[in-house]
Amino acid sequence: MVGIVSYGAYIPKYRIRPAEIGRVWGINGEAYGKSLNINSKSVPAPDEDTATISTEAAKAAMNRVNIKSSEIGAVYVGSESHPYAVKPTATIVAEALDITPYMTAADLEFACKAGTAAIQISMGLVKSKMYNYCMAIGSDTSQGSPGDPLEYSASAGGAAFIIGDEHVIADINYTCSYTTDTPDFWRREGQKYPRHGGRFTGEPAYFKHIIACSNMVFKHQNTKPEDYNYVVLHQPNGKFPYRAAKMLGFRDEQITVGLLTPYIGNTYSGAVMLGTSAVLDIAKPGDRIFVIGFGSGAGCDGFDITVTEEINSFHKEKAPSVKWLVERSVYIDYSIYAKFRNKIILGDG
Repeated sequence: MVGIVSYGAYIPKYRIRPAEIGRVWGINGEAYGKSLNINSKSVPAPDEDTATISTEAAKAAMNRVNIKSSEIGAVYVGSESHPYAVKPTATIVAEALDITPYMTAADLEFACKAGTAAIQISMGLVKSKMYNYCMAIGSDTSQGSPGDPLEYSASAGGAAFIIGDEHVIADINYTCSYTTDTPDFWRREGQKYPRHGGRFTGEPAYFKHIIACSNMVFKHQNTKPEDYNYVVLHQPNGKFPYRAAKMLGFRDEQITVGLLTPYIGNTYSGAVMLGTSAVLDIAKPGDRIFVIGFGSGAGCDGFDITVTEEINSFHKEKAPSVKWLVERSVYIDYSIYAKFRNKIILGDG
């Protein structure tokens, strides 16, 4: 069975609260944050970007297993905030991990589900015996225009999964996708900040695709919500995944562990993979995990995952847990946030 052999995560330590963002724009940011179920969001430092976050997450994944870098046949980085418009992030990560040159690498982009797409591609390469192991990464330093609702949620973080068929700590029993052309969120070439369809991003985009993809998993696997110990849904805010989980029939205790947005905001391509990493941090053999990634534009990737006995001998302690990464926090004000996110444009003088 092809599945997850190792995983690693990284979340920047800096945080900003909705109340501080709202203070600058003259609105009740605390109330707005509560409406989204977001208490704070992560902010990347000036020297952190998708490449550095991906590298830290990938190093954590490698530290937990006895796999040589030469055994990784592919590195895929899913993100919508690659540091270069033309220059792969994946080669930077591969070079930092000493995986080059006998491998393949590519950057992927599908809004917030590029990381889960990387998992699916990696599964196919391992199943075909083309490579023993592949590295699938979901990482972002997401953008929000000053004063835009996105500014309250768009954050930074990422996770890396090593996919293989030996010493698998979590079998991927099944995966499927549901995709349509639903333009709920976009950013054209040359534009600094993305635009979104407001309420259009809810019913016809997020909820339609999450529910449809979930039902595909249920039907193919002949399962029901109660057959799973945990559910991880894409989390653009802390409100949508709770509502979607309720619509599908899941209980609060099934979604709580993997729901990180209330504490670190929406990490986009990293969101579902970080949530799944948080579950794997505490999972036991036999635990079953229901995972649905969503990307605007729009599509979903669904996974039915079962934790194996290998988790008992897996070296979780050799890399930071998601809980530790979430809890280490340094709060900043809007001026520092604006400086870190390059929202302040300096003049020629």
